[in-house]
Amino acid sequence: MSLTRRDFLAGSAAAAVAGALGRPALARAWQAQTPAPAAAAAPAPATPVFTAVRGNVGWFTMRGGTMGYLIDPKAIVVVDSQYRESATVCLGGLRERSQNQPVEFLINTHHHADHTDGNFAFKGVAKKIVAQAKAAEDMHNPPGTAAPTAEQLYPDTTFKDTWNATAGSERIRAKFYGPAHTSGDIVVTFERANVVHMGDLMFNQRHAIVDRAAGASMRKWMGVVERTIKDHDKDTVYIFGHVNTNLPVTGDQSILVQFHDYLGAVLAFVQSQIKAGKTRDEIVAMRDPLKGFESFGRFPAPAATNPRDPLTCAYAELTTGG
Repeated sequence: MSLTRRDFLAGSAAAAVAGALGRPALARAWQAQTPAPAAAAAPAPATPVFTAVRGNVGWFTMRGGTMGYLIDPKAIVVVDSQYRESATVCLGGLRERSQNQPVEFLINTHHHADHTDGNFAFKGVAKKIVAQAKAAEDMHNPPGTAAPTAEQLYPDTTFKDTWNATAGSERIRAKFYGPAHTSGDIVVTFERANVVHMGDLMFNQRHAIVDRAAGASMRKWMGVVERTIKDHDKDTVYIFGHVNTNLPVTGDQSILVQFHDYLGAVLAFVQSQIKAGKTRDEIVAMRDPLKGFESFGRFPAPAATNPRDPLTCAYAELTTGG
């Protein structure tokens, strides 16, 4: 059964911005993560991980945003492609786990390179490359400072609001709920399995990347999460685009509620600092973990160009009204 708006807001755990989405609420407690050491060791080689979820649906990660997959007796579907090397390894693993079924669809949840750079590995393999129309446009001409991926395989099937397809016995729905992390993010639902790939609409206890150059909105992102929960049920398993260290890649709607409340709490915190007379530079320089959401860790420093950190973007959204 789906949540009503009243049920959803009653279960929320953080304050939204006054006048935007609501009211103060208590934050759900989560265990704080251990901060990374000041001088980190060289990163270990990326390790490919295949994990089954339910109903022939699973997730894969190696380097980049989490990929999803369906291995049906008659077809393979892949959601996102990470980077070229990761995509090649993933394809090899899918072939080992299947009977060399064709890849019917590669679906891109949005345009960022850590989810689409590997598209080229599907050249001559995937029958169709699917994306929301704005995401496909942004792959050709990335907003901000990013350059297009070299030798890219671009979507050949685009849609505005909803796309539906069948792969073997599985029904797939991709839906655009509005601007959020970018202005082209979609939610991909494997209906029979009741498994949903969220792409970068979900960061599990990790600070959000807010790509305002690509049309992101933290307020609207909260609404996207609400509508996603309403369109699914309490048994739905969600696959997250990114997670904090040692946290699960999948979870139930309570994790979405927590992330929704985190976005609202960031906006409310920045608004309180503006009201207290703090300047933009003072606000975006703050690093201490957000009260009630300590497990997300310290706030990241903004990038010199195209800052996508939550404090900078919350300040811009609150002071420009967009």
